[in-house]
Amino acid sequence: MVRSARAIVIGGGIGGLAAAAALHRGGWDVTVLERASSLEPVGAAISLAPNALRALDVLGIGEEIRDLAAWQGDGGLRTPSGRWLSRSSAEAAAARFGGPLVLLPRATLVGRLAGLLPPGAVRTAAAAHLADPGDGRRPARVIIGDEEPEAELVVGADGINSHVRRALFPQHPGPQYAGFTTWRVLIPVPGVRFASHETWGRGRIWGTHPVKDGRVYAYAAAMTPAGGRAPDDEKAELQRLFGDWHDPIPAVLAAARPEDVLRHDVHHIATPLPAYHSGRVALLGDAAHAMPPTLGQGGNQAMEDAVVLAHHSADLAAYTGARLPRTIAIARQAVRAARVNMAGNPVAVAVRDTVIAALSKAGPALLLRGFDDIAGWRPPYAAGEAIKR
Repeated sequence: MVRSARAIVIGGGIGGLAAAAALHRGGWDVTVLERASSLEPVGAAISLAPNALRALDVLGIGEEIRDLAAWQGDGGLRTPSGRWLSRSSAEAAAARFGGPLVLLPRATLVGRLAGLLPPGAVRTAAAAHLADPGDGRRPARVIIGDEEPEAELVVGADGINSHVRRALFPQHPGPQYAGFTTWRVLIPVPGVRFASHETWGRGRIWGTHPVKDGRVYAYAAAMTPAGGRAPDDEKAELQRLFGDWHDPIPAVLAAARPEDVLRHDVHHIATPLPAYHSGRVALLGDAAHAMPPTLGQGGNQAMEDAVVLAHHSADLAAYTGARLPRTIAIARQAVRAARVNMAGNPVAVAVRDTVIAALSKAGPALLLRGFDDIAGWRPPYAAGEAIKR
């Protein structure tokens, strides 16, 4: 009996679990090594665009996740006073991009992805380090405590501060601060009705969106020095920054407890890597191309990576060739978007708002056009097609 080729995935986040599920479907013997004691996701919720949902189609759970879509009717972009700069329709966006935009708790997606793996495939409290990337003649080798397992493929899905990336590319400068920090809450807000929206101010943004389970997902961002923390608590900081903005923002803040608020500085990989592989090791997600969240594509691109990696698992140079140009272009677009929506100069803000309002009046399609190439991505498999090594 021939032994299945072994793959070790370092990192049990969304990208790592998606890669493990895709490789498992392709016949690999997969082990996921997660340094945390449980698969608790970082962050509150995740937005999945049609490109990521097509990747989930490959894994067999795309329709299940689409059923969790909660954004119905109109939404759009607002100013802090509540004035609408642009209006958008979930139905129009779905028609343009070939599918809905789905917002769901990260924990839900992590659970669905983990459920695609065989029992025992995920090991938590397993801090792993790359000892040898291997090559065409020898397998890669990983260190986990006293163990040193070998594998025909190692996937570095260990996030923005990736140890695997540093081992493969020690001269790379790594991530840098993007200039702003973010806050997130996922909470019930009883009695509040609202249209899904994002609000842009001066050097600050806020978003409020419904989740199908009845909770509200809200996020905020502000230009601030790296490493900052509120002198009291992060709820109080949000009230200082956004408490006088339009409804339903004050109601969301009133419903949140200090312990509900997550705060994270935003870092990104400003200098692209020369490749997403070396030897028998491949990088994906934030380990390869961390980007600002301004396009909502960080996790989406990790899921694209996962199914493309499974397709090119026998030829990692082809994986780099397929993924590096696309993710670099999207990361640069996310940086440009951050410069626009996080603008702090009053003149720049006035010009920005005027242009957006004018484009919206000219036709919503003009505002959506920049997302066409991102959302229109198709995986290298048809939905339900077998993944082959």
